[in-house]
Amino acid sequence: MKTKNYLVLIIFLVSFQIFSQNTYVFLGSYCRDKNAESIIVYQLDTLTGKLTKVTGAKDIINPSFLTVSPNGKYVYACTDTKTPKAGSVSSFEFNPQNKSLGFLNKQSSGGENPVYVSVHKSGKWLVNANYTEGSVSVHPILENGKIDSIAQNFQYMDGSVNKERQTRSHVHSAIFSPQFDYLFLPDLGADKIRCYQFDETKKQPLVETKIPFIKTDLESGPRHLTFHPNQKFGYCIEEMAGEISVYQYNNGTLNKIQRIKTHPETITAGFESSDIHISPDGKFLYASNRGKENNIAIFSIDKKGFLKNIGYQSTLGNHPRIFAIDESGKFLIASNVLTGNVVVFKRNLKTGLLENTGNEVKLDNVSCVQIKKI
Repeated sequence: MKTKNYLVLIIFLVSFQIFSQNTYVFLGSYCRDKNAESIIVYQLDTLTGKLTKVTGAKDIINPSFLTVSPNGKYVYACTDTKTPKAGSVSSFEFNPQNKSLGFLNKQSSGGENPVYVSVHKSGKWLVNANYTEGSVSVHPILENGKIDSIAQNFQYMDGSVNKERQTRSHVHSAIFSPQFDYLFLPDLGADKIRCYQFDETKKQPLVETKIPFIKTDLESGPRHLTFHPNQKFGYCIEEMAGEISVYQYNNGTLNKIQRIKTHPETITAGFESSDIHISPDGKFLYASNRGKENNIAIFSIDKKGFLKNIGYQSTLGNHPRIFAIDESGKFLIASNVLTGNVVVFKRNLKTGLLENTGNEVKLDNVSCVQIKKI
């Protein structure tokens, strides 16, 4: 009898731990009104996909991209984006118990138009990419979650062949390697993926590598990069070409093994490919297309890392700039900038296909979505 009661207690405690962890959705918007909430937090019902508002933050302009610290306590945002002669990164403290998102501080991003921010797994370093001036900045993160002043900043001047969009470097993201020991910078303006070793023990952690970049196809416009959960493959979405390049990854090196379109053969121009993510089980890859398509392209991934297109899903809006997959892999949430709607899709874990849950929220000029279980 005691053994039975003990087992019941164990099951209860495990169940309580699982259900006490909540999943939150963080949304940013291109908002110039300081009196309006430009970052809003929702709680995600992981059974139905319903979004319930928790809190929001005002007094900041144009948070174009967000990320959440590994411990879930802090939110970091690119702010003052698309603002001439400006650019900043801002920090916030998120308290789900008090339902609050409190502003902590702001620092210069070291360049105009910051568009991507990443946090090291240690929680001690923040890296941001500045699009317009083509630069990357590294900031220490203090123990209270505040962002310290810039420790390193690198700017690039080289461009590529497209005279309208590639007159100079445009760094579009800053992505840590799976082990967080390298940093990759897809550069849309230069048709390059730049690379640094990242030594978290140094005061200036970015260390130049023997091979400082790899060249992508001309006029490809590399935008975002993601790594497979097995850490053997990297996938870069190319905005201008509307393609995905697949790379074998090993210790800071990327070797291309495949290049595949994110759109049907019937579409031959006007590509605006944007974001890219892999399901937690590593079986499927998703890529967003804006412009004429406004959909999520869905691919299966085989054991050798190669992609095969298996379908498309409309995002039910216009201009899906950023999307995210929750940690369980059950839901994909797409943010449509021009129609200002955020749509929750349920993933079929076996087929990888998406189904509209009917759950949607409105946020004018929504710029970004991130999901975090806390």
